[in-house]
Amino acid sequence: MAETLPINSDSGTDEEEEVEPKFKYQRIGNDLRNILNTDVVTCSAVHSKFLIFGTFRGRVYLLDHQGNSVDSNLSSGDRHTHSVAVNHIDVDPKGEYVATCSDDGRVNITGLFSCENNQNLSHGKFIKVVALDPEVKSGVRRFIVGDDKLTLYERNLLKKLKPCELCAVEGSVLAICWQGNLVAWASHLGVRVYDLSEKCSLGLMKWEVPAQARLENFRCHLRWSNTNTLLIGWVDTIRICVIRKRNTIEASSSNLPGFVVDPVSTFQTTFYVCGLAPLAASQLVVLGYRKDRSPNYKALRPVLCVIEYKMNTCEEVCTDSLTLRGFEEYTVNDYSLGCIMEENRYYIVAPKDIVVASLIETDDRVEWLIKHNKFEEALEICTHGCSLPMLSVARLYINHLLTLKQYEEAAKLCLRVLGNNKALWEEEVFKFVKCQQLRCVSAYLPTSDDCKLDPHVYEMVLYEFLKFDVHGFLNLIKEWPPKLYDGLAVINAIHDHFRKQNANELLEALALLYSYQSDYESALRMYLKLQNKDVFLLIRRFELYDVISKLIIPLIQLDRERAFKILLDKDKIKPEVVVHQLEQNQEYLYWFLDELDKIDSQGTFHPKLVALYAKYDRPKLLPFLRRSNDYGIQNALAICKREEFYPEMVYLLARMGSIVEALNIIMHKIKDIEMAIEFCKEHNDDDLWNILIDESIKQPEIVTKVLDGIVDYVNPVLVVSKIKLGQTIPNLHQSVVKMLWHYNIEEEVNTIAHQIQLTDYFDTQAEVVAMQRRGRHVSYDKVCPKCSRSVIIKDTVPPNGLTIFNCGHIYHNNCVIDNHCDVCLDWDSILDEDD
Repeated sequence: MAETLPINSDSGTDEEEEVEPKFKYQRIGNDLRNILNTDVVTCSAVHSKFLIFGTFRGRVYLLDHQGNSVDSNLSSGDRHTHSVAVNHIDVDPKGEYVATCSDDGRVNITGLFSCENNQNLSHGKFIKVVALDPEVKSGVRRFIVGDDKLTLYERNLLKKLKPCELCAVEGSVLAICWQGNLVAWASHLGVRVYDLSEKCSLGLMKWEVPAQARLENFRCHLRWSNTNTLLIGWVDTIRICVIRKRNTIEASSSNLPGFVVDPVSTFQTTFYVCGLAPLAASQLVVLGYRKDRSPNYKALRPVLCVIEYKMNTCEEVCTDSLTLRGFEEYTVNDYSLGCIMEENRYYIVAPKDIVVASLIETDDRVEWLIKHNKFEEALEICTHGCSLPMLSVARLYINHLLTLKQYEEAAKLCLRVLGNNKALWEEEVFKFVKCQQLRCVSAYLPTSDDCKLDPHVYEMVLYEFLKFDVHGFLNLIKEWPPKLYDGLAVINAIHDHFRKQNANELLEALALLYSYQSDYESALRMYLKLQNKDVFLLIRRFELYDVISKLIIPLIQLDRERAFKILLDKDKIKPEVVVHQLEQNQEYLYWFLDELDKIDSQGTFHPKLVALYAKYDRPKLLPFLRRSNDYGIQNALAICKREEFYPEMVYLLARMGSIVEALNIIMHKIKDIEMAIEFCKEHNDDDLWNILIDESIKQPEIVTKVLDGIVDYVNPVLVVSKIKLGQTIPNLHQSVVKMLWHYNIEEEVNTIAHQIQLTDYFDTQAEVVAMQRRGRHVSYDKVCPKCSRSVIIKDTVPPNGLTIFNCGHIYHNNCVIDNHCDVCLDWDSILDEDD
């Protein structure tokens, strides 16, 4: 049974935000646990089908990935074991053969399930490393053994092994990694790559010897990440090499190999490298042994680090400290790292413990993010595929936000993830009810027909706004469709919680709610109490013209101009209804009838207008009396007499024929002689002139004005003759001179006009005579209407001459009868007959 290990990240301090892990860890148990209780792991090999471990006692175990023993040829007898610790294990790609070596000098090639190609070689010296051909198709045909030389063993046609020394070694072979025709191996000096196809080494990469240490005391870790990329980790240095073909310039020298090893990146780590493997593009997984020691000089926990490398630099993406059994007693060479690259699984192998590091899967990531309250990232992952339902994560996120009192963010999240799920909406809304924060979620509640919640939900929101935020309550009444909630229940709630300090907002809300309930009269009354001019919009929108008959005066008080736009529309409301309501307010009645008269002058209300103009706007009275014929003159005259409106009385008396009385008012009440003169001129009555003259004689100061005004109407002698001898008339001399000058000018004008008329007459006559006597052109094609012959013949003078009438017809003189045009005479007779 596998045991899950906690993750300890060294990427930051306690005060910093915890970094999301890349791996999850499980300790392999089952049969492996029993093996490690009595033995120690010295080497291992990881295959996609199984795990193989070599121990200190020389045993080799085949286990599945859960640590359970698997029956194979390795578990039968002692032929396949070593007498001392196993140094190295290699497995062919198909997982059919295993190669092991040991300090006992033996190299064993064992078929796991077949003994046909088994080999047991004894070299009589320490063997540190062995490698199987990675491209084997059937059986083991080739393998390489490393001791003080690099030797290739290959079966000949007789199936006998033939050793072939590839190259000499400085010291001994420390590590081998075989890929295709390329074999990478390490010695005491550094790392080489051998090309089996060209049978030559591609060069030596020397390795820096650590201070106060020997290079061979550290394991060299080699791994091919692909067919031409080699990863090297040795001591505290990592190098990435690419094996490439030489270009034409480099290949110009015939004694150089066709391939070259090109180090693309070299960098140092803060720890000793215990194993490495590829993770992704430019990323490595590295098992590290810390250089520092604990206070009691014990080893620290090993680390599994993800490193992103660039050109000769690197960056630690994440670092996890691993708690392995007995880690305090281990050295750098006690650890190794195996991997199954296709599955991104990494095996950390220690003498007494084996732990599997697997890349965090989507579900694991989501769980970790939720545990560390990183809900936004968890939701993002869920949208791209996850076995955990996104709604479950989202609801946990909502709960978290509510716990943090981030109510607005929680409400926005509801809108984002709940969609049109009515049940979920109602369930989440009740969480806001407990916090009394329905106001925060109100703007995000679904209100469409696709997702309409229970009316009780919307009513709860409105009630909370009514209780804590009346302005917000009013906005919701304006924004929400009224079908979402029970309007009568909300109206009752307003009446139960009416507060004077919020009277305006509550009255407006009532007005809207009443209109939603089609109780328009109540709605109008609310608007009028508010003095809110939206009442006019309401009237027009719902055509409430019958309802407003009792509210006309308040509407005018609110906005006279907008009220009159409605009241003056006879198609909407009859003027009689308006007039009846306005009888109690005469000034409003005057305003209305005055505006009505501008668009409708039928005269129905003209009798009322006479009194209203007399009371509120006298300058309009006289023009109105002049243009209208639809009022009672006697009533109008009585009003004017009562108000002593003399000009209006003069006009009305004149209309009634009482011109003498009218003139007396002008003379004695208005005392305007110019007006009196004009009045007499207008009526041009001898009696009026006599009265005017008699009255003027009594007032010498106005005699001259009368004399000046009566010219062309009355003989001035009549006025002068009535002036008494000795009576002093101011400016009389000037008036008489002016009068005589006027008559003299008039006579001269008449004389000149007569002379001009005569001259014009004679000039016109002479012009007509000249016109009649002028010659006329006669062409050869003209025909006499009488005889139908040409009036003239070419080169011949017409006998007795021609007669040409003004109508244009031409006759021979002999053909003319009674000096008339027969043609025009016929037409005249035809016209007479038609008449």
